[in-house]
Amino acid sequence: MAPGFWKNLTGKGTTSRRPLNTSFRQQRLRAWQPTLSPQNTLPMLVVLITIFVPIGIGLLISAINVQDITIRYDTCQKIANQNAFSTIPKQYVSTHFKTQLGYQPKWMLIISNDATDEAPICRLNFQIPNILNSPIYIYYKLTNFYQNHRVYIESYDLDQLKGSAVNLSTLDKNCKPLNKDNTTGKIIYPCGLVANSLFNDTFESRLRGTSGTEDFILTNNNTAGSTDKRRYKMTEYSASDIVPPPNWAKRFPDGYNETNIPNLHTWQEFQVWMRNAALPTFYKKILQNESSALPNGDYSIDITLNYPVYSFNGTKTFVLTTNSVVGAKNIWLGIVYLIVAGICVLFSLIFLLNIIFQTKKLEDHQYLNNVPSESLIGLQEPRSFGVDTIHSTSGINNDQKNMRFPVREIL
Repeated sequence: MAPGFWKNLTGKGTTSRRPLNTSFRQQRLRAWQPTLSPQNTLPMLVVLITIFVPIGIGLLISAINVQDITIRYDTCQKIANQNAFSTIPKQYVSTHFKTQLGYQPKWMLIISNDATDEAPICRLNFQIPNILNSPIYIYYKLTNFYQNHRVYIESYDLDQLKGSAVNLSTLDKNCKPLNKDNTTGKIIYPCGLVANSLFNDTFESRLRGTSGTEDFILTNNNTAGSTDKRRYKMTEYSASDIVPPPNWAKRFPDGYNETNIPNLHTWQEFQVWMRNAALPTFYKKILQNESSALPNGDYSIDITLNYPVYSFNGTKTFVLTTNSVVGAKNIWLGIVYLIVAGICVLFSLIFLLNIIFQTKKLEDHQYLNNVPSESLIGLQEPRSFGVDTIHSTSGINNDQKNMRFPVREIL
């Protein structure tokens, strides 16, 4: 304890537990304690209303101006006709354009006649009724997929993703059981549940124009964030030391060799997938065109159906959309701002009525009993508790000492 912390009262070595008489220890520091009343709260509410209403309206208009088309295609393999277009059921299609569609989107299932085990292709045919200004984004949407599960989120090795040739003994334990191949004993690269469950439906890198419409070129460049690009590097592993994850067997049927080891630094789809979603329903960007407007016309796109979703009762959806000043279409953000503004309006009206019909001011001294203001002159605030407090009241006469200040009940 620092010397002099307790004040010596008797001079005989005994100390008191009374702290020193300072503003800090006696809690007499200056402070601002505003008294909130309808009179000073009403202007603050008006300021909030003038801020939130324009922002809410702007966000709502911006979200409404986003134009998009969404087509759920996981059922294409079950109900679409082979080698002939058929109309997609309305419950699988959602559109929002400035102009009405000329026809309902269609799909067709294409199955190869070769003996090879090739995945079927779902060809979507749809109309863009009016010009869509850039940027144009293509997303895939998954439902009922819980990327936010704790075990799933932690199932990767960061050093391995950064390019280091991590030994099996030092590989992150969270990668188990997908850390090594049980047959060969080789390290799985990249290890873990997240990499093994990579979304592998492939989208054609163009919107193929039909009925005289020109093709619209798309790219996967810059679909991942800049921070993700810095996180992933080309691996230092040798092809003879590693094997692909089990679910990548179709992509790498013969395993890795010196020419086909994936470069995670440039693999945009992998980087996008590795950024886990917070909710079981999520969108992930797959293609884009940020430089050209999409002309109106008829288009088609081929999607190779590799990714199974029925095992977890999920769905897959193709999404073509424009953008707003705050990102993707989200009308709820503007609605929340307007709800807050509405609450402020309600309380403003309540406080305004209180000010109009209140008979006396809230801070009026008449709420005290009828105490003459002259009788308060000469009162001194006690400096602290204890001996000094007794001496500080010596300037108060007997009438003032016996005075009481009951507060009258406020109706």
